[in-house]
Amino acid sequence: MNNWASTVAWGGNGIRAHALYFRNDAGFGFGGGTAVLSLDNAITANVRTFGRANPISKPSRFDSVDFVPDLGSQIGTRTWWRGVATCTTLCAMTWALAPGFRPLPGTVPAAMPAAAYEEARAQSIAPLAWGGDTGRHMGATDAVQALTGTPERPSLDLSASLGQGDGLARALQRAGVGSAEAQRVATMTSDVINPGEIAPGTALALTLGRRANRNVARPLDSLAFRARFDMRVSFARANGTLTMQRHPIAVDSTPLRVSGKAGGGIFMAATAGGAPSSIAQQYIRAIAPKISIDNLDSDARFDMVVERDRAATGEVRFGKLLYVGLSQGNRATRMIEWTIGGRTQWYDLSGVSQMRPGYTMPVANARKTSGFGWRMHPLLRYSRMHQGTDYGAAYGTPIRAVTDGTVNYAGWHGGHGKMVKISHSGGLGSGYAHMSSIAVAPGARVAQGQVIGYVGSTGMSTGAHLHFEVYRSGVAVSPTSVSFASQSLLSGGELAAFRSKFRSITGS
Repeated sequence: MNNWASTVAWGGNGIRAHALYFRNDAGFGFGGGTAVLSLDNAITANVRTFGRANPISKPSRFDSVDFVPDLGSQIGTRTWWRGVATCTTLCAMTWALAPGFRPLPGTVPAAMPAAAYEEARAQSIAPLAWGGDTGRHMGATDAVQALTGTPERPSLDLSASLGQGDGLARALQRAGVGSAEAQRVATMTSDVINPGEIAPGTALALTLGRRANRNVARPLDSLAFRARFDMRVSFARANGTLTMQRHPIAVDSTPLRVSGKAGGGIFMAATAGGAPSSIAQQYIRAIAPKISIDNLDSDARFDMVVERDRAATGEVRFGKLLYVGLSQGNRATRMIEWTIGGRTQWYDLSGVSQMRPGYTMPVANARKTSGFGWRMHPLLRYSRMHQGTDYGAAYGTPIRAVTDGTVNYAGWHGGHGKMVKISHSGGLGSGYAHMSSIAVAPGARVAQGQVIGYVGSTGMSTGAHLHFEVYRSGVAVSPTSVSFASQSLLSGGELAAFRSKFRSITGS
């Protein structure tokens, strides 16, 4: 609330009032304006005071004293301490005049007589464990005799499911089936599918029958579950013997093709078109090495084909990605997967695979200790050409092939100690020296990343490390000058078979 402060000048026939400030929550602000009242009308002037003292009345010596200042400002001043005193006085008066907090006495009802308690309990809603029901009942007396055994339900209908890494027999035993009978069901199911290959989460609907006594498990009267995507099996007991019946499920295995404009992003467009998110991610990983998807136009068109099975019961199951395509302007990329030499890669229609990068270091978590070039030999103590790169690593660290190739040497190689040499495509080769042990044999075909040996310190070596060499046309070159990125090119009958599969998938 604002406070109005003014000065009043007496003189002549009138009163001149100057409205100088308006007091607000933040302090004094500037105001303005001048009002002139005649002396005759000063007494009868209708001045709005809003409940405050009349500003033109005779001032009191307490009018300028503020007893409730803002305690958040002018801390430590006389005005602030005056406000603290006011606050303390008000709190003390409140505490002194506050009523007491003595507890109010209450009456405690007398305990119910035994007969009244039994009457009330008999007419209350009791738990089912007490045979509870509504209405008037008699309480139990000494005449009541406990049963030696309660009757069991003639059969139990249960449902269970297989967990991750679970087994069919184990799931049945948890549901109450005897171990011998559960194992018999698993053995009978193996005629349809390996019980260990039943999908996790598969629902089991079973019925347990009446047992002879409480010391044995209930017999399995019936059981039904989906053993495979295209097969449901059921078990039933007839004349004391458990039999199995197969119920085939019709499945349509027509692949799903999803295509459209990239728009704001291939992933969102593909999933909106009906492709699962996992398939959309596979598509992006397959196409990214060929085309930068970050710079695609919104009119670029994507195309994919994915395996899909649709059961007659309504379930849908997706398989692997079969085909990826992307066109932008006059450029089009179309690829399918092809396996050659035990390696599966994406190939375009001309039979060229994706560019596959090579290993930058043949040993993991190693440090470079010496580079390629002339240096002072640490043992011979004279300047000598160092034809490779040394990587310091712990003894026994695995050494891996930097790219695919064929081992043309594996054994002792003078000062190199135990060494492996691999020839690669394009006239390139690589060598790995000072091994503690060799894991490949001459003539063996090795794949990129395959372990070929282990770090050691054999030959002329001052400690455990790998000496790595690279050759171009048999001549040692700096490893940093060579990229082991590789591509595979199909030709001849392999290319013809590849294109035949391409046409069968895409229809063109």
